[in-house]
Amino acid sequence: MSATLQMTAFGLALLSTLFLLLATCTDCWMVNADDSLEVSHKCRGLWRECVTNMQDGVRTCDQYDSILADHPVKIVVTRTLLITADLLAGLALVTLLLGLDCIKFLKEDPRVKLKMCYGAGVILGIGSILGLVGSVWYAVDVYVERATLVSRNIFLGVHYDFGWSCWLGMAGSTGCFVASILLTCCLY
Repeated sequence: MSATLQMTAFGLALLSTLFLLLATCTDCWMVNADDSLEVSHKCRGLWRECVTNMQDGVRTCDQYDSILADHPVKIVVTRTLLITADLLAGLALVTLLLGLDCIKFLKEDPRVKLKMCYGAGVILGIGSILGLVGSVWYAVDVYVERATLVSRNIFLGVHYDFGWSCWLGMAGSTGCFVASILLTCCLY
């Protein structure tokens, strides 16, 4: 039972960490959501903004000036929280891998291995909360920005909605949180 639970938590943590990494690196956190016929598809991310021409499929991306340049608060906070979540999830994966019963590392001391799994669960939980806060922070800011423009009857030509990177960040954070619960609550 313990080995099955450990392997399930490890598989979920690995997949969720990959989702978090992809969300951090990809560039579609906001996507244009216009109802009119569009000739281009616009995505904004944490690192750059991309436009894809719908007729010929050509994609062009503009990198943001610098990591240290003045950026909107939602980009800076989301970058910081997701990078921290990625690092913590990676550390938790390594700790969990060494703590698995099927790995021969510290095979003679099962209590230490159990503590390693528990510690990995705690680290994964902290990382998942940071990732979820970053993803939800960005999504709420996109929603508030759109609602403000609509309430003031301002039409800029493009309305943005949540992109797939935002959803991927939320899914990865939620998966890490579930893996953390499995490791901290169900393993004992």
